[in-house]
Amino acid sequence: MATYKKRGYKVKTKEEKEKDVSAEQIDSTTAEVFNTLDETASKTEEWVAGNQKYIFVGIGAIAVLLLGYLVYSKVFAAPKEAEAANEVFQANSYFNQAINVNVNEEVVSGIATRDSLFTLALNGGDGKYGYLNIIANYSGTNAANLANYSAGIAYLNLNKYDLAIKHLQDFSSDDIIIGAKAKGAIGDAFAQLGQSDQALEYYEKAFKHSKNDATTPMYLLKAGITALDLGKASKALEYFNRIENEYASFQNTADGKMLPVYIGKAEALK
Repeated sequence: MATYKKRGYKVKTKEEKEKDVSAEQIDSTTAEVFNTLDETASKTEEWVAGNQKYIFVGIGAIAVLLLGYLVYSKVFAAPKEAEAANEVFQANSYFNQAINVNVNEEVVSGIATRDSLFTLALNGGDGKYGYLNIIANYSGTNAANLANYSAGIAYLNLNKYDLAIKHLQDFSSDDIIIGAKAKGAIGDAFAQLGQSDQALEYYEKAFKHSKNDATTPMYLLKAGITALDLGKASKALEYFNRIENEYASFQNTADGKMLPVYIGKAEALK
């Protein structure tokens, strides 16, 4: 039987036929994907319908927790924070007076005001709370956190090193200065207790806490001196060299002027 081609008919090339097949496959795959999505959506709808009670209970529980947190923050936490900040005022006054007492003049005059002021800051006076009362009665507040820092410094000055360590370790701050000083003060307390390894650990934590001209070179120096005492000359030299290379202004201070001496000792022992 004879065959004929319609006018205008063009025989498809092999590439065109392959494209047609690919298009059909894509259409088929797309259809399968949509069918799968439809099935998944149906199953999800069925699950939601069957578990509505538990879903609403869960949403309700979350809402209650959020509401409770907001109520606690506004009704309890905020007033407690304000009250603590007001109560700590007198303790801060005693503490600042103690810090500003000239130790040399105090010794000459024979008046032991510095220690007594630190004691008042800790225990309170004139019917006002001291730091220990703030810590006990206003736990969780910013005032209580700061009271731990001040109490630690007070105990350090009163030569009660174990108590200084306890309160300073209970203190937490991301502040670049006070956070570093707290760790450095713990190092000082351990150094006074003759626990040089722990002192070095906290001096290192202090200078790693933040990089600044105020605290970093100071604790690098203390870490270097402590490392030198422990026979860790290479580590000591590393810390001394950092001060020399990175903190020129510190080298003009009384402590900084001793840096060449410490570098010489570290190099000799290395």
